[in-house]
Parts: sequence; C-alpha cells; structure tokens
Amino acid sequence: DRLRERARPWTFERAAHEAGIDAAALRAGAEAYASTNPAIIRCGWGQERNRNGGSASLAILALPAVAGKFGVRGGGYTMSNSASWGITRTWIGSEEPATRVINMNQLGRALEDSDRPVKVLFVYNNNAVVTSPDQRRILRGLEREDLFTVVFEQVMTDTARYADIVLPATTFLEGYEIARSYGTLSLRLGKPVVEAAGESRSNAEVFGELLERLELRHDGEPSGELEEMLAVLTQLPQPIGAELSERGAATPPHGGRPIQFVDVWPLTPDRKVNLFPEALDAEAPEGLYAYQSDPGTAAFPLTLISPASERTISSTLAELPRPEVRLLMHPDDAAERGLTDGDAIRIFNALGEVRCNVTVGAWIRPGTVSLPKGLWRRHTANGYTANALVPDSLTDIGGGACFNDARVQVEKLSN
Repeated sequence: DRLRERARPWTFERAAHEAGIDAAALRAGAEAYASTNPAIIRCGWGQERNRNGGSASLAILALPAVAGKFGVRGGGYTMSNSASWGITRTWIGSEEPATRVINMNQLGRALEDSDRPVKVLFVYNNNAVVTSPDQRRILRGLEREDLFTVVFEQVMTDTARYADIVLPATTFLEGYEIARSYGTLSLRLGKPVVEAAGESRSNAEVFGELLERLELRHDGEPSGELEEMLAVLTQLPQPIGAELSERGAATPPHGGRPIQFVDVWPLTPDRKVNLFPEALDAEAPEGLYAYQSDPGTAAFPLTLISPASERTISSTLAELPRPEVRLLMHPDDAAERGLTDGDAIRIFNALGEVRCNVTVGAWIRPGTVSLPKGLWRRHTANGYTANALVPDSLTDIGGGACFNDARVQVEKLSN
C-alpha cells in the first residue's frame, strides 16, 4: 500500500515528460511487460549513479513482485550474481576495528578537512584521481605537504604520480585469487601463470608484512599469499572449498539455473519481498521512492554522462594508446552554441572545466553530452577529466556516487 501511495502521482504522462520520452511508448513497454510470461528484468548499475539512484533501483526491482513474475524459470530479475554462493568471510577472525570510515566518493572533502586531517593515505586497487568525484578537490588534497601518500600499483597512474612512495603490485596473472563472476554463476580458483615481475608483490603479501611490522599478526595466522589462500579454501562452505582445491572450479548452486521463489528466496526474516523497508525510507532524504528534481540550471543545462567504451570500462588499461578523446554532442545543441565537428571546446561548471575537441552526432539525445569513462589526465587538453565536473553529493540510499548528476555548459575556445 505504501509503495502504491508513492507511485500513484507518477502517471505515464508525468514520467514520460520527466524522462523526455513518448508517453505512448512508455505505456506500451509497461503493457508488454505486464502481459508477457515469463518476463525477466536485467538490472545494471548505471541508473543508480544519481541523486535518486537507490529509489530508482528499488523501484525496478519491485516490478517482478508487483507484476507476479517470480516462481517460473526465466522470470524475476537478475543483477549481480556474485553473492549467490552464500560465502561469508569467516576466515577474517576478528571484528572490524572502531576506526574512522570515509566514503571514498567524498575523498576530496576528507583530504581538505582541517578539523580531522587525514595524515596518511594508502591507495590500492584504485586510481582515485580519475575515478572519484570532484577531481580538482582531490588534487588539492593530494598536493598537501603534510600528507604522506603510498600508492600500491601496477603502473604509474595519475594517482601514483602524487605518491611519496610507490609500491609495485602484481597483476591477476601473477597471483592466486578466488574469482566470482558478475553476471553468470561461476566460481573459480585463479592461479599464477607467470612469475611476479621485478619486486612486485600481491595484496596479501604487502598487507601481511604490514601486520608483521606493526606487530598486529596473531599466532597461528597464515603468512603469505599461498598460506592465506589455503586458509580461505578450508573455510569456504562445502563442497565449494574442496571443489576449488581439487579442480579449480565449483559446481554452481541449483545446477546454475535457480528459480526465484522456488529454489532461492529473499534474505528477509520471513523470506518475503519487503517493498517498503522502513530503514531505507528513513535513510532517503525525501523518503523511499521519492524523486529529487533535476539539478540542471539555466547556467549549466546539459547533462554530462561518462559511459564505458570499447577502450575502457574503468581507468584500468588507460595507460595504453587510444584515439583522440572528444566530447559527443547532438547537432541541435551544437548549432545552438555555434559549434561544428572538430571544434576546440571547454566543458565547464562551477567545479572546473575540461578542454578537448567536439564530435557532433545525432546518436546522442539533445540535452546530453558524453565524454568516455576511465580517461587519464593526459587524454584531455588541460589535464582534467569528466570527474572534475562531477559533484561529490551522494545517492539517496547507500552513499553512492552521483556521476550522472554532472550538469555543464559547453562553449567554443577562441583559438
């Protein structure tokens, strides 16, 4: 009933107007979903990277429940399946220490906090300079003379260039790991296929040595990457651990073809769908399923998105050569600003600006511009990427990054 109450104001016409699509097309899509069985929703992550991301994701995941799509093969929804194996980290053996926790989506804010200054920054598995919001603020923080920064990396990233010490890290080809798949039901044991290059070491080795030097290792705890891997394998649910040890792959649960509400159930106390969790309603600034209006203004009317490309799905491998990076803009938006294909431009808002050339094409919708995801600073004319234009505001639920809430203006550079 509470979901119905929140949904009632959103007619097809209102939703279509807000989304900039045709109301008849939206209605046709809803009717096709409602009348089709089996029907499955494949939910990704892009829709959650804005101020309404949590409620948007919950609304999508509520559809199979309200439309009665569960209980049959090929019905329901699929998202990430990495949690399907029921693995908990029993091997850690200690509680999380009561230390300060910083949301990495607000790293720049934390680095500039003079009341509670961050004095040591250890960066691993991350290239924050080009992947976290409010890039210019992060750079100012990293430039602090009183900040000691260690970057544990495979290549000299933009973040590593700000390090006091760079520690060489191994790649997945040089170490052990237990790899759970993202979309399919697969769990495998990864083994090294080449020797570690130079003095590079794995996460387990480096953090293990830090424990030794800080005298935090307990007697009997595993030491080194191989010992830690063996310890994890013995504590995995059976027969998963034994299968990984014996043949390097585990048999998927339910034959890899589970039916929702037949083989698998929600992890709620009553194993039922909770369409209106009170805790999430309290967490969301405007309440669960509420809509916070578009942050665009007359000064900055364009929506900047940064989707993955055939070159990068993150900043990994962006050290490799790539073609010239350009902003993609619709012809109507380009004409309004006197721009033609190939012009040098600045993309800007109150947080900063990015300089590059423009590609004018009708394969992007009016009002939206696009700059590829995962760029490094050397890919643009002035050394800033799309993250320089992304606010460090957080999603309504979960504290996620609002990458798709960047609103910008674009203008031609005179020369």
